[in-house]
Amino acid sequence: MDIKSIIRTVPDFPKRGIMFRDITTLLKNKDAFIYVVDRFYEHYKDKKIDKVVSVESRGFIFGSVLAYRLGAGFVPIRKPGKLPAEVARQEYQLEYGTDSMEIHKDAIKPGERVLVHDDLLATGGTVAAACKLIEHLRGDVVGICFLIELTSLNGRRAIPAKDIISLIEYDTD
Repeated sequence: MDIKSIIRTVPDFPKRGIMFRDITTLLKNKDAFIYVVDRFYEHYKDKKIDKVVSVESRGFIFGSVLAYRLGAGFVPIRKPGKLPAEVARQEYQLEYGTDSMEIHKDAIKPGERVLVHDDLLATGGTVAAACKLIEHLRGDVVGICFLIELTSLNGRRAIPAKDIISLIEYDTD
């Protein structure tokens, strides 16, 4: 299935010069949605994943379904102030400044095998920060998967060397 052809590109969103990859067109297509989940599942089904961790918010869509398929728990990483219990926080660099994300301190037990999922890999800062949070909790990041990768931004360089896959690649953002 050519899932790339199902994703809508919206020029100049959210700002001029950005080609936004809108995955809602893929999500509403039941065959494409199932195909994507199945592709991720097939890649990781024998990796003994304990938890799937996803970054707010579009990462939650496939991450939670993938956790279900893998028989694993699902852990959300959220923006500051969104999680109700004690959290660990990680700052990361943006193009112009910094941001941070949080995870519950009791979300991952030492030694648990963790798969990280996000919908899009751009510069890699978000996922690198997610990996640091998981490692801070002494989890073992065994894989990282993305629906889309913007290869021209070289985001893989920011991520620790792991089993990394992306299903769709674009040369430009």
